Amino acid sequence: MGDYTTIMARDGHEFQAWLAAPPARPLGAVVVLQEIFGVNAHIRGLADGFAAGGYTAIAPCLFDRVRRGIELGYSAAEQQQGLGYAKQIPQEAALRDIAAAIAVVRRSGRTAAVGYCRGGLYAYLAAVQLPLACAVVYYGRVADQLGSAPRCPVQYHFGSLDSSIPPADVERVHAALSAPSELYLYEGARHGFNCDQRDSYDAAAATLARTRTQEFLRRWLTAPS
Repeated sequence: MGDYTTIMARDGHEFQAWLAAPPARPLGAVVVLQEIFGVNAHIRGLADGFAAGGYTAIAPCLFDRVRRGIELGYSAAEQQQGLGYAKQIPQEAALRDIAAAIAVVRRSGRTAAVGYCRGGLYAYLAAVQLPLACAVVYYGRVADQLGSAPRCPVQYHFGSLDSSIPPADVERVHAALSAPSELYLYEGARHGFNCDQRDSYDAAAATLARTRTQEFLRRWLTAPS
């Protein structure tokens, strides 16, 4: 459904983004923020899914600041490779690229950021600093960022067996929560439970999280102001 386009951040950095248009007039826009594996088939598929649901969807290739075309699988070696790339990108640089993606789709209406793992962290930071109507965080490591409050509603999805996000961190996020933001914990789900290409995929949790995400987006992107 989508295709790559070239966009530019405010600092002059040109990079690729996967852009997918809805079949009819857009209900709003969704910025899909990648895991450490790049804008791979999974992330492109998520963007296409949001487009099929009526939103203009864009997935900026945040790793283009290191090298273009990075697209990884889910082996242990590729995970370490992705972590290495992620560490080379300062948060402020990633936010410049996310801001550029928001600017590209702003004519579609109110905009949300939906991020997964590293992208979940970026979605939270974008909710703090950028003009968004809402944000959705899938298993993002945000507990250390809670000193800065989001400026829009945020929905969080965590797995109870996520070995990389301790229960204490989820509790910290929950304790800092205020309405209308919301947090969901999926019993028995592990890190990456939403990705059907990973061993940790949990179909029941992913389906429920997707339903909740869709409802959240409808509430904040399509409901009358």
